[in-house]
Parts: sequence; C-alpha cells; structure tokens
Amino acid sequence: MSGYRSIEGTEQAVRARLGDLPVRHERMAAVAQLYRAAVAVRQHFENSVLRAAELTWTAFVVLWVVWIRGETETRKVAEEAGISKGTLTGVARTLQGRGLMERNGHPADGRLALLSLTPEGERLMARTFPQFNAEEAFVTDALSDDEALTLADLLRSVVAQVETHGAARRLELLDGEAPRPRRSGRRPKGVPEAGREAVPAHSPQP
Repeated sequence: MSGYRSIEGTEQAVRARLGDLPVRHERMAAVAQLYRAAVAVRQHFENSVLRAAELTWTAFVVLWVVWIRGETETRKVAEEAGISKGTLTGVARTLQGRGLMERNGHPADGRLALLSLTPEGERLMARTFPQFNAEEAFVTDALSDDEALTLADLLRSVVAQVETHGAARRLELLDGEAPRPRRSGRRPKGVPEAGREAVPAHSPQP
C-alpha cells in the first residue's frame, strides 16, 4: 500500500503548490498516472523477466517487432519501437553481438537495411514471451478482463489523439516554426549557470 500513500501525498503537494491556478486537474491526474504506471511497469519488467534474459526494455521491444513482423527495414523497426534510428543502430549492434539478430542489405535498394532474428533470437523470444506475458497478467491483476480491455481502449485513444493531431498542435505551440534540436540540459564547458560562478573542472562535485 506504500504506493497508494505516495500517490496521495504527491497529489496533496500538487494541490497545495498550484492553489487557485486555472489547471485542469482531471487531465493532469490522467497524464501523471499514465506516466507513473509506464515507469513502474517498465522497471518491474526490466528487474524481473528481462533481467533473466539479459535484455533492456528497448532491446526486447526491438526483438518483439522483428519477431512478429519477420525481416523488416530498420526505419520501420525504429518507428514501431518508438525509438530513433541512432538508438536502433546501437541496440541492433548489441543484439547482433549476442547472436540474436542479423542485419542485411535490402535486395532492391542498397540504401536500406533489413533486420531479422537468428535461430537463437527466435528461441529466446519463444522462451521469453510466455514469461513476459505472465508479468503482463501480474501487473494488471487488480483489473478484471473487461477493465483491462477498457483500459487498453482508453490508452489507444490517447495514442490516436497524439498521432492524429499532435503534429498540428506542436506547430501551433511553436508558432509554425520547426522544433529546435533537442538539448541534453547540460551547459557547454566553461559557461557558468546564470547567477553562479563556474566550478573549476578539478573541483569535487557535491
């Protein structure tokens, strides 16, 4: 029950901080719990069934996409896995090194590459997915089958909203400008934070 207490405490702190600001609390609560659930579920899987298979969440998703679809272009795998092509390159290289995945050139277009599972990759997924599904049942055990299907439909609606209208909304928020490149949040070396002196590189960090 500690999770329930921490959620309630967080919600009380949010209400105290926001006060009378015109905030749509119901929508905020929905997104906050969506994020919280996603983090909790991912951590559970990575610390249980995926740990035993020596896979990260992202590696498993990449294996899953190729296992279900068969040999697939890298760009389509990245899109379906929800990761960048650069991230896919690193993950695929690791899986190749473990003998779980193969990368081959496209027979009709030399600019494209195809990913497929090796026999060992096929065996790993055949062993791992039933265990993965058992944990899917575990994390949703508090729901009835009908509630689980309703939850899936509701989350599908959220995804559809973002995929259908997200691009236009982002353009609106950015006044029609293209998004700037993402930044890591780190400042360039030698540039102090506003209002503070730069910390010498050799100084111990707190």
